[in-house]
Amino acid sequence: MKKIFNKLIYFSIFILFFSCNEFQKLLRNEDIKVKYEMAEKYYENEEWRRASTLFEQIQPQYRGKPQGERITFFYANSLLNRNNYVLAAFQFESFVKSYPISQKVEEAAFLAAYCYYKQSPRHSLDQDETRTAIEKLQNFINFYPFSEKLAEANDLIQELNTKLEYKAFEIAKQYNTIRDYTSAIKVLNSFISDYPGTSYREDALFYLFDSSYQLAINSIPAKRLERLNNAVKVYDELINDYPDTKFFNESKKKMSDIEKEIAIFAGDKS
Repeated sequence: MKKIFNKLIYFSIFILFFSCNEFQKLLRNEDIKVKYEMAEKYYENEEWRRASTLFEQIQPQYRGKPQGERITFFYANSLLNRNNYVLAAFQFESFVKSYPISQKVEEAAFLAAYCYYKQSPRHSLDQDETRTAIEKLQNFINFYPFSEKLAEANDLIQELNTKLEYKAFEIAKQYNTIRDYTSAIKVLNSFISDYPGTSYREDALFYLFDSSYQLAINSIPAKRLERLNNAVKVYDELINDYPDTKFFNESKKKMSDIEKEIAIFAGDKS
């Protein structure tokens, strides 16, 4: 059994070596028709690396010819399947510009936008590429409002917007974490205003309340009462909007402290 297994390994290595050697010969072949035929075979077999390499080689020679449209689309799609989203987006956009009346132009336009979507990084990184992806997808929707890809494009935009919301929320929350409560109040208020329908609103209100509470409790007497009353307003909004909030116990305890502080001020005045 072991001998058979070893033979299979040696045979696989031989086939791989022979295949690679033949492909290298093909790359050096000056006959672009042969390269074109083989590129399409590799494409049909989903051998994306070889297909894209050959399409890249022959694309300039077929520019302006009938085959150019097919080659450009296949080259772009091969790059997409290789996860080379930057170059794939460029090639799909080139296709849209070069072949505006092609039957594939709508598909190419969507795939170009999709390539930008795939370049969107995780939320902890800079989100410029995410904003670009949203813009590209929205442009597709505006240009093809009746496309079969409309729902998918909208879903992708929603996903990217959610990522931006979470990024903005994490930044705002971070000010609370580092105990910069003045900045936290400002940024959390802006977040709640900028994203009124966000799923992170409950969390944002709690951290806004906590920041308001911490700032008030630690304020000088001249500013404490006003800040305590501001904290009460945020608490009321949190509890009114989310009566079963997951932050209920923690918020209630802080509110009890606030009421005691306000009572002290009331006692001083009486």
